[in-house]
Amino acid sequence: MQTAVPSSLDADMLPQPYLLFLGDTVEPSYAKTAFGLRDWARDRCVGEFACDTAQVTTGLPFLSPAQAQQAGARAMVIGVANPGGRIPAAWIPLLIQALESGLDLIGGMHMRLSGIEPLRNAARALGRRLIDVRDPPPHIPVASGAKRTGNRLLTVGTDCALGKKYTALALTRAFRARGIDADFRATGQTGILIAGAGIPMDAVVADFAAGAAETLSPDADAAHWDVIEGQGSLSHPAYAGVSLALLHGSQPDVIVVCHEYGRDRVLGYPHYPLPSIEDTIALALTLGARTNPAIRCAGISVNTAGLDHDTAQRVLAATAERLGLPVADPIRGGDAFTALVDACLARGVR
Repeated sequence: MQTAVPSSLDADMLPQPYLLFLGDTVEPSYAKTAFGLRDWARDRCVGEFACDTAQVTTGLPFLSPAQAQQAGARAMVIGVANPGGRIPAAWIPLLIQALESGLDLIGGMHMRLSGIEPLRNAARALGRRLIDVRDPPPHIPVASGAKRTGNRLLTVGTDCALGKKYTALALTRAFRARGIDADFRATGQTGILIAGAGIPMDAVVADFAAGAAETLSPDADAAHWDVIEGQGSLSHPAYAGVSLALLHGSQPDVIVVCHEYGRDRVLGYPHYPLPSIEDTIALALTLGARTNPAIRCAGISVNTAGLDHDTAQRVLAATAERLGLPVADPIRGGDAFTALVDACLARGVR
């Protein structure tokens, strides 16, 4: 395992376990932080808490902050990643309730917990901590464009919130199961909370974003793999800049394109149609070749969570036949995922 990337976060120092806060979320995709922690750090989660108007659940026990504290929780994590990373005024009383119940607060929003005066005053009076993980390290350099040693895989999406993080985590786990030295490199707040290190790419000043991606995956041994969590989409009307900087700076040798079956409009931007998988592959390879001419697409990760098993298998097989590439749902695993892992690790294939 290679040296951890810079981070203002040390997972071992975070107050754990967590109560997951879902706010007033009605769109499951915006609760991806809560779902990510439930699925990849379940042993650190005691339950969930939400506003009365929330329509999303992780399936964990619903606990008040006081009940969670009695159950062993030490912090409440804001499990929401909504557009703009805002903390609505309606959440503030519930966040203060958590502080009053003896819990610290952990946030990964663009809006800093420490920047909200009522929370700051309450935390100070109660001796509690406000921990903001969407905080990039200082002194990030401008990208050099220099080639680095080691191997890099980047997950690339047709849209936001459809499986890039899950795919990267699943591939890292699969690589390690084969005895391969591999690190998951987190680029968003949920991944950072899971991994304990990383850089929140969308919080980096634009001129330094590609440099942050270089810093995220430094020189490594020839056999080492960095599996880098993708962000946004190269075709996204708002977030494409983050995606492009990550692509250029990470210089991936391999990309895996991620897509959610049945999604045909950009999440939160319904007037924009989703790009096709084929167009996403072509665009990523064209733009990625600027910093790594040897870039290749190993295959496709399809989120089939909304399908039953048999239908999902038919969809994966049909998509693989159409594209001529391995296609798998990493959460379902199976032979299709094994084929995708094989393709990622294959040498000399363009």
